[in-house]
Amino acid sequence: MTLRHARRLGGATAAAIAAGLLTTPTAAVADTGPAVLGTAQGATYQTAACDSTADPTWIGLSVNGPTLSAKVTGEAVKFGVWDVTTGAEDPVFTGQAQTYGQPSAGLTVPGLVDGHSYAWHAWALQGTQTSAQSADCHFTVDTTSPTVTVSSTDFPTSGTATKYAGQKGTFVLKGADPVPAGGEASGVACFQYGWTYAGSDCNSPGAVEPDADGAAKIDLKALGWGTNNLVVNVIDNAGNVGRTTYTFYAPSNPNPPKTLGDVDGDGVADILLPDAQGNLQFVAVNAPDATPATTIAANRSPRDGSWAQLQVAHRGWSKSHAPSSDDIFVHKPGDGYLYLYRNFDYGSFTQGWSGARRSTRCVDDAGAAASCPADYASDWSKADQVVAFGPVTDATSPSLLTLENGDLWLHAGGEFTFGLQKVRKLTTSGTWSGYDLVAPGPDAAGNLALWARDRATGELHAYPIPKKADGTFDFSALADPKADVVASGFTVAAYPTLGSSGDADGDGKPDLWAVTADRHLVMYSGWTDADDLGPLN
Repeated sequence: MTLRHARRLGGATAAAIAAGLLTTPTAAVADTGPAVLGTAQGATYQTAACDSTADPTWIGLSVNGPTLSAKVTGEAVKFGVWDVTTGAEDPVFTGQAQTYGQPSAGLTVPGLVDGHSYAWHAWALQGTQTSAQSADCHFTVDTTSPTVTVSSTDFPTSGTATKYAGQKGTFVLKGADPVPAGGEASGVACFQYGWTYAGSDCNSPGAVEPDADGAAKIDLKALGWGTNNLVVNVIDNAGNVGRTTYTFYAPSNPNPPKTLGDVDGDGVADILLPDAQGNLQFVAVNAPDATPATTIAANRSPRDGSWAQLQVAHRGWSKSHAPSSDDIFVHKPGDGYLYLYRNFDYGSFTQGWSGARRSTRCVDDAGAAASCPADYASDWSKADQVVAFGPVTDATSPSLLTLENGDLWLHAGGEFTFGLQKVRKLTTSGTWSGYDLVAPGPDAAGNLALWARDRATGELHAYPIPKKADGTFDFSALADPKADVVASGFTVAAYPTLGSSGDADGDGKPDLWAVTADRHLVMYSGWTDADDLGPLN
């Protein structure tokens, strides 16, 4: 029997399954008797060390000890286990398991010592025949959970924070894996973290690897004013998990940024687009490339487990909550429901969505109460497009523009949660169905506009909606969708998606952005001077 000492392995090797040889049992046991393929499993890991060259792996904590398994051609399996650390000649365990007609059998090995390395092999049994022994398999036991501490000078557990809620702070994670007397420890493999939950393995998204000293730094935004709880798990190479909760206080920002189009609270407007996996990614309008600053998981969407087929609109926020960052409206064409995510936590949207009710408070062109037109639907199912138009009734409250049955409707001036917004039909021509709407928001003087791409020609139209002296807006430019052509070449084939998140270059005028057919994000100054920011996720 060849005995080899365990060495620390990475997660990929430790997760692999041993390779081996399967043969058919015959009477000539010494030549072609029953053979085995061995695995050993603790809490989560399996051995990859069943030959003379493979490194032993780590076996983590399990209730009754690790389970040894062997794939055989035979009616039973006999196991033998030796302690490599002590070097004892006699096995520390022998046992036998029946296959009951199955191609494998296994048993649990109790009493193994934390930190010790072991070798084992098996024999297949068939009647009075015993196979030659299998190749030696190797593992090291680590049943002690690692420990982790967290510190932050930006958000200390006591004393005064140097950052505000909604701002990012640096947190230092320090892991340790205790070494048992006379044995070995597997070492820290990764950290997982979250505000309410942290993962418990290194193969899940979000895992952070430590440096050579077992430490890692992460930058996180404090999601709310007051007490915050950061959950951190540390996982060692044997799959054992240690946990701590870091509690700190984040003060409220006395002068929070207030930028229309800003979702994550950093004072810069954001572009919200789905990535290739259906997650919702935020890219700041002044970003040097298309790398997202924040991502909301696909399973947090209100429909179908993905954001990919949904219209997401944002510009403005309700006065009923802080911080001063955009709420988002989400709609799937043909769906009677409009989903509203209130932004209580700087774009994390951990409180989920509520419904935005369809209002019955229709008004005429003068703003006076009026009966709703006969073609006004009782739900949102007729809304082919929903865009966040811009402030109509005050500086920050959201308003929506919808395209329904070929006409434009404005929804503004009240809480969407309760259906208190006022509804006005802006056009009656019924000729807007072939256009993609883009709402660029206000310019520096507070004037609004609507942009639209003619899907048939690729022409871009820009309809001015000036603010009048009395604070209302002039929507007369929307009478003819064919008017006000300002650019061409924005074909659907070349640019499947167009949008605007306001002023990106700081000149006081809104700017267009586009997604190309190969998923590059392109920014414009106005609608000229294209700047390709590179591929989106």
